[in-house]
Amino acid sequence: MLRIKNLEVSTKDNTDAKKIIKGVDLELEKGKIHVLMGPNGSGKSTLANALMGHPGFSVDKGDVLFEEESLLDLEPHERAKKGTFLSFQYPVEIPGVSISSYLRMIYNKKSGENLSPAKFRALVKEKMALLDMDESILDRYLNDGFSGGEKKRMEILQMLVLEPKLAILDETDSGLDIDAIKVVSSAINKIYGSSDMTILLITHYTRILRYIKPDKVFVMQDGKITRSGGRELAHKLEESGYAHGKSH
Repeated sequence: MLRIKNLEVSTKDNTDAKKIIKGVDLELEKGKIHVLMGPNGSGKSTLANALMGHPGFSVDKGDVLFEEESLLDLEPHERAKKGTFLSFQYPVEIPGVSISSYLRMIYNKKSGENLSPAKFRALVKEKMALLDMDESILDRYLNDGFSGGEKKRMEILQMLVLEPKLAILDETDSGLDIDAIKVVSSAINKIYGSSDMTILLITHYTRILRYIKPDKVFVMQDGKITRSGGRELAHKLEESGYAHGKSH
């Protein structure tokens, strides 16, 4: 589904550019759950943003192939139309844009349909139920005045509406209490179980992995992938931390 080949990424700042991703090779298999772990500042979020074409970062070397097509020459919205999705670590507030109008717009753009507000509301209610979200939230402005947990649920709701081929979830579990983690994990598992979506879950901690079972775990440190393995690797990290172990 996705092949990252010798990728190097720097901040796009002419006065003080800094290389963050330092030669990453990574492959994500179609229909599998992959987890990317690592300490703060290791480059996990930079990698996620670079994959989606964030203008604040510059790809200096390498390539990113999505279904054998390079993403690097595509604008962010073109990458999204191809079927990629990024759940932001820090979702922004957009006062004045109603959630109902926003979700309907992105659904119609992706599907090529033109659902009426009433038909779309019926569709989105089913997806909101998976996240234990009240229908009244549709009349609020996007993330405006939302708690951190509400913002994260809204990101997952967008994923459920779009049903992308590749979902990159950047620290979806941060700021969530244990009950919210269970709800979000359940929603992710349900859409994953009913589709061939490929998931890259970025996290610091193993607590969400009690509810989401990954097929592959990668460890990033100082801008490089230093270890990879099955789900047992995550449990080893919980016991020994990131400082132990050799790359392979």
